[in-house]
Amino acid sequence: MNDLLTERLVLHPMSPLEAERVAAGEAADGDLWAPGYPAEGDMSGARLFLTACAITGDPRPFGAYEIRLRADGVAIGGIGFHGAPDDSGRVTIGYGLVPRARGNGYASEALRVLLEFARASGITRVLGDADQDNIASQRVMTTAGMRLVAEDAKLKYYRIDWDGPAESDALSVR
Repeated sequence: MNDLLTERLVLHPMSPLEAERVAAGEAADGDLWAPGYPAEGDMSGARLFLTACAITGDPRPFGAYEIRLRADGVAIGGIGFHGAPDDSGRVTIGYGLVPRARGNGYASEALRVLLEFARASGITRVLGDADQDNIASQRVMTTAGMRLVAEDAKLKYYRIDWDGPAESDALSVR
């Protein structure tokens, strides 16, 4: 599986071994992690990915990705799918950044390229949610093209729909 690239970021698809390190919060030689990475959300996402690997096999490319800065390769957060698409071509996403990386547009940039990848891969719907008080995460999803479709006392629910796959000039993989 190839990395997904943006102007400033590398979305690196984690292998099960990399996910084990993230889930444990224990970097190996060569891992470049920003202070605060992995956060609890990153560790939870890595555990979710590992559970999917154990139950149904490696779901990549619909697994967990590290968000790394292109400039120096430092991991600043995570983004990914909560599992392989369902029979209708739907997936759910999640993401997070270390505090010092927030406010720079990195989450929106990462989500946009992940959405482009999902669409090019035949996904028809991507779902996400954010806590009611997490205005920044809500902004990330709307900036990336997702729309608010429902809410309850705890969460706001977002989604984006497509009729089918599309080619994207903006999608860069390596």
